[in-house]
This record gives sequence, structure tokens and C-alpha cells, in this order.
Amino acid sequence: MNILITGITGFSGSHLAEYLIQLSKKYKIFGTIRGRCRQLGFIDKIKNDLTLLECDLTDYNAVYSTIEDSQPDVIYHLGAQTFVPTSWRAPQETMSTNILGTLNLLETVRKSSFSPIIMIAGSSEEYGLVHEDETPIKETNQLRPLSPYAVSKVTQDLLGYQYFKNYGMHLRRTRAFNLIGPRSGGKIVTASFAKQIAKIEKGLHVPILSVGNLEAIRDFNDVRDVVRAYVIATTSLCNDGEVYNIATGWGYSIQEIVDEYQKLSTVPFKLVQDKKRMRPSDVPVLIGDSTKFRNATGWLPEYTFKHSLKDVLEYWRQQA
Repeated sequence: MNILITGITGFSGSHLAEYLIQLSKKYKIFGTIRGRCRQLGFIDKIKNDLTLLECDLTDYNAVYSTIEDSQPDVIYHLGAQTFVPTSWRAPQETMSTNILGTLNLLETVRKSSFSPIIMIAGSSEEYGLVHEDETPIKETNQLRPLSPYAVSKVTQDLLGYQYFKNYGMHLRRTRAFNLIGPRSGGKIVTASFAKQIAKIEKGLHVPILSVGNLEAIRDFNDVRDVVRAYVIATTSLCNDGEVYNIATGWGYSIQEIVDEYQKLSTVPFKLVQDKKRMRPSDVPVLIGDSTKFRNATGWLPEYTFKHSLKDVLEYWRQQA
């Protein structure tokens, strides 16, 4: 089986590649990397088990060559601009990367001789403004995106549905709620806190933790549970054209993350709110209902919230 992962060098892409390698030695795994970003980082240790293809997803010809070279049976489309605050600063780049990249991928597959299963990695941010009586959020909930990133993910999602309906392509759509876990970038809230604390513990930073909105409530998924769900989503247990939430069903406030890290930290620290960490608009509550996916596949998360936070902190302690 030939498997193509777009964005393989990223947080979720690298974990997915590792999981697939562990799952079966019979998989031939291809991954896209951008020519200007040759840092292999997270996949350096497994690069000999991968076939890496230079590809800018916004370049149609490059995407076409990637499909021809990889001849995929399954495509995991993870390549995207994934950071919400960045989308406020660079909305054009976010839209171009996420929307045009997805359109190029779907068009090249449609015009090719291959008929792979394509999993489009959506986001809980698509739901946006969620009312109190709408939680936990089902797949049928109205989409009210509140950021350029969220709008781009809604468009990716609906492009997948359109290509399924119009061309009968094998599209699976997932909406994963907040990802956390080891190797998460310092821009993700849990990793941002862990990175600061690790430096405080090493004496490299004053004992002050910069925070943003502490009231937001999120459903945090361990990335290792999520990539397992991605693989399951491409099996016969799930249906073409369907959208599936990937969520734990539990919500934790950002304040609760801080409280847990205060327990795990070896040194005390104070909190200071940083205006730069505040968004123009923020989704107050995002808690997912993954009943549909669980009933179809039997998937259940294996990592607890506290376990994931501890692993994130340990990762950043090693980096410090």
C-alpha cells in the first residue's frame, strides 16, 4: 500500500508517519516537504523509512508530480497553516495554503488514474461560535467560524464534500478537537506554557508565565490518539463523504492547564497576562461529541489529559 502524507514534517504528520511505520512494514510512506524548508526535524530519525517529495501545495504542477510519483492508495491531507493567531496576521497566506492547497490536491487526484481514499484533516475551530445548549458539539452543529484559519478549514471540509458528491471520490472528513502531546510547537497553548516552565526550571527565564485568555474551555486530544483515529477513518469502518468528530468529550479551561503545570513544575512561578496572546475573538467553549465515530469504529482515547500535559512538559524539559 502506498500512503501519502502532506505536511509530514509537522506535529501531527510526524506522529502519523511513526504510527504507520509501527503498524506495518508493508506500507510505502511518501511525504511532502517544501523546498524552502529542508529541516526534517521531527522525522529525522525515521527519514530512512520514508520517501520524501518536494512539493509546494499551492503549486498545481508540483502537486500533480507528487501524485504521479507516489501513486497513492491512501492520502492523509495534513499540510496546512495550522496556527490560529498566525491566520489573523497573515490571512492571505492562510487562505492560499489551506484552500488552494486542498483544491490542487483534489483536482490532481480527480484528473489522475488513481482513486485513493483521501482523509481531510479538519478542525473543531470550524464550529466557531458555539452556544451553551449546543455542547457537546455534534457533526450536525452549525458552522460559525470566528477566525481566518477556521474559515479556511470550513472551506477545505466543504471542498471534500463537493468532490465526493460531484465526482464520487473517496473522501473522509475529520474534525479533530485541540491536539496536544510531545513535540507540539511552542505556539500551541500547552506547549507554550511547558516551554516557558522548562526554561524557568533551568534558570533561563524569570519565574513569570505569560498567558492569554484563561477562561476558554477546550477538548484536548492527545496527538497519538488522533493519528490512530486518522488511520481508522480511512478503513472500511467509515463511509465516503461523511464527517467525523475526533474528541474526548471532556472540556478543560486554560486555567486548569496552568493549575496542573504549577503542580508539575519544580519551581514556583507567577502569571502575567500578555496582550499579544489575546485574540480579536475567541471561541469560549469547544467540547466535542465523537459518538458517531466511536460507534462506527470502536475508537477510544488512550491518553489522559494529565498524562498528555506531563509528556509535553517532559519534551520541553529535554529541549531546554
